Order: sequence, then C-alpha cells, then structure tokens
Amino acid sequence: MALVDDEVSRGTQLFLSAQAEVAAGIDALFDQLLAVPSDPRGPLYEAMRHAAVAGGKRLRPLLVRAAGDLFHVDRTLTLRVGAAVEAMHVYSLIHDDLPCMDDDDMRRGKPTVHKAFDEATAVLAGDSLHALAFEWLCDPVTNADPFVRSELCCELARAAGPAGMAGGQMMDLAAETSDFDLQTVTRLQQLKTGALIAFSVEAGAILARVPPEGRRPLRGYARDIGLAFQIADDIMDVEGDEQLAGKALHKDDAAGKATFVTLMGLERAREQAGLLVEQAIAHLGGFGEEAALLRAIAHYVVERDR
Repeated sequence: MALVDDEVSRGTQLFLSAQAEVAAGIDALFDQLLAVPSDPRGPLYEAMRHAAVAGGKRLRPLLVRAAGDLFHVDRTLTLRVGAAVEAMHVYSLIHDDLPCMDDDDMRRGKPTVHKAFDEATAVLAGDSLHALAFEWLCDPVTNADPFVRSELCCELARAAGPAGMAGGQMMDLAAETSDFDLQTVTRLQQLKTGALIAFSVEAGAILARVPPEGRRPLRGYARDIGLAFQIADDIMDVEGDEQLAGKALHKDDAAGKATFVTLMGLERAREQAGLLVEQAIAHLGGFGEEAALLRAIAHYVVERDR
C-alpha cells in the first residue's frame, strides 16, 4: 500500500510541476502573440487576453506536451501547438457563454467576455482566437515540415467543426428539449469535450511524425480520459463548489438536461470514471517512464476539484 501511495504522490508532484510550467509558458506566449495594438482594434485584443491569459487548467496544452514527451519532441514546439489548441478551446468558451448559448456570467473566476466587454466584442474575440489557432499552426516556427503543419491544421479543423466540438455543442443545445439516453449523451460529450482532448494527445505524435496506425494507443487513451473528464464535470456540477469551479454550477439540472449523473447515479458515475482512467492507463502499456505524465493526467481528471 505504501508503494502505491508513493507512486500516486510522485504522479501528483509530476502533474503539478508540469502543469505550472506549461501554464506559465502558455501565458507568456499569449502575452507575446496577443500584444495589444495602438489602434481601434485594441478592445478586441483586450477581450481575447481577458479570456485567454492567466486562467483555466491548461489541460489541453499539457496533453500536447505529455504526448510529445513520449517521442522526445522539442518542448518549444509542443508549447506552440498547445497555445493553438488552447486558443481554440477559449474561443469555444467565449461563444458557449453568450446569451444565445449557455448565457453564463462567470468563467474561470471572472466575468465572461460579453459581460466584461459586450456581445459583439465577445463574438469577434471568439472568431479571432479560432482564426489565430490555425495561423499559429501554419507558421513554420511551429514546425519546419509543411506536411506536419498541414496535418495539424486538418486534424484541429475536424476536432473543432461539426464532426467535433461544434457538433457536440449543437447536440447540447438540443438536450434541453430532448430525452437523451446514455448512448446519446456519451456521443455528445465525445464530440463537445472529447474531440479537442483527442486532438491534443494526437498532436504530440503528429509533431513526431508518428504514422496514423502508430497512434492507436494514444487515441484509446484520449477517448477514455475525455469521457472520464466529462463524468467528473457532471459530478462536480452536482457536488462542486462554485468558488473553486470559478463558474456557475447546477445549470444542467436546472435546464433539464440528461447527464452521466442523472442517467447513472452518483456512485455508478464515480465507478465508471475510475474504470475509464484504468482503461486509459492500460492503453499506455507499451510505454515506460516516458508516459508518467500521461498517467498522472489520467488520475487528475477524476481527482480534481474544479
């Protein structure tokens, strides 16, 4: 038991150290890439910075880093790709928070962009971050190989569009007036949350020029932690602390949406999340110590409190 506890403790320390390093790197890169111009576009850049700088778990950039570490990818490259995927994630949050979507007032412990600025600026800030994500991936600074840059752009587009995040958000809007079963809710979350998580993991392998058939274990890992992450979110929506979460909770229940918790119950949902983490880690069986951070992240997604 002591040996297991020591292993968990080492994993937690590794996770916290890597998360802090990646978060600082992403903030520094955003600070550079989103420098505010001295012209009428200034409020647009301020709005993007409000949403993107100094906030969030930075899980997706951390996954890019962890997957890249498997193949010894230069961390300056995984950080740039991480910034692109985080820009895409932040765009989705800005738009999700709009009155026409989820209508939220708080995000990451501060007012949402449409509250801090206005709705038009929020729409443009989201649009701009969406575009910048691809601009950064297309930049030769991100990777010298044009085929790698092309594949990164293609996969991110797929993960963000109707076959991924946007499609999942459409299903989420429909959930308010539909009785979704467990299979449909699982599909919704695989698209809305899981697609961008899956891209983040696969991006590290793309940077290493690992062929698609060699990425199967990483796809399995990403699929399982994506679902575990969402189950943990649904549990927090019921039991969590709004101060820690930095956003409103209990909204799904108020809207009458089916969730993993409403469909399975709290205890079964917890058990399922734990099983998914075990499955995710099992997918990494072909890797050694170089996968320690990915294993630590898998544990984090169900143990976090925000």
